[in-house]
Amino acid sequence: MPSSVAGRRIGRPLQYVALVAYIIFLGFPLLFLLSTAFKTPQELQSPNPTFLPNSLNFDNFLAAIEKANLVQAAGNSLIVAVTTTIIVTIISLPAAYALARFRTKMRGIATGWILLSQVFPFILIIIPLFLVLKQIGLVNNLLGLILVYTVWSLPFALWMLQGYVAGIPVELEEAGAMDGGSRLLILRTIVLPLLAPGLVATSLFTFISSWNEFFFALVLIQDPELQTLPLTLARFVGAEGQVQLGQLAAAALLATIPSLVFFALIQRRLTSGLMSGAVKG
Repeated sequence: MPSSVAGRRIGRPLQYVALVAYIIFLGFPLLFLLSTAFKTPQELQSPNPTFLPNSLNFDNFLAAIEKANLVQAAGNSLIVAVTTTIIVTIISLPAAYALARFRTKMRGIATGWILLSQVFPFILIIIPLFLVLKQIGLVNNLLGLILVYTVWSLPFALWMLQGYVAGIPVELEEAGAMDGGSRLLILRTIVLPLLAPGLVATSLFTFISSWNEFFFALVLIQDPELQTLPLTLARFVGAEGQVQLGQLAAAALLATIPSLVFFALIQRRLTSGLMSGAVKG
């Protein structure tokens, strides 16, 4: 008994130390980015740089917004990411339910294709993809980019959601059917609330992957007015590899804000959806 108490006394501080170290490990890149964004060119080129800036300098933010047309690029990225997230969620929800609940021969084929589709590298499909989109007039078009992101994100989102659906006990649906509920009513009142955490996780994955994607946008978008944020951030790297570090840090910091806001908003839905689903089930 005393040994177990002593073990808990020693183990609890070690857990806190490990947690603090993990938080520092995750937060250091963001802190470094924040510090660099507020530094002057003289501080960045100093032979003895300091971690913290001497003063809060907003010139890098103003230059990044004016020179790189950051606001328009953010708007393009937001349109593409939000639209892709909505389409992927609408398509993957009924498809995931069908994969998890209906045991047919096509289920194994569909599951195998989902896993196989994640193996293909970008470079393998980009040339035929470009030629197909060019034939239908969707190159240098945000709609074409949304279509590509939807197709690319859908298999993983479908795989995630069908795992959440499979984790919901079938007995809950059977109980609802015995009470006279239709399948649509059962899905809306029982399955959907319990599936809310899965929908949130899938939406978050789809949004962030679409927001940060670079390679497809680089190949399919040529018009500067249609470029997304990752393409705009690449402008801060010169032709000879010279990086405008302060402006790049400021622009990258601004580019992370929508993802953080989206996560902050959707995190509440994740918790409330889990609790409401448990109560209704």
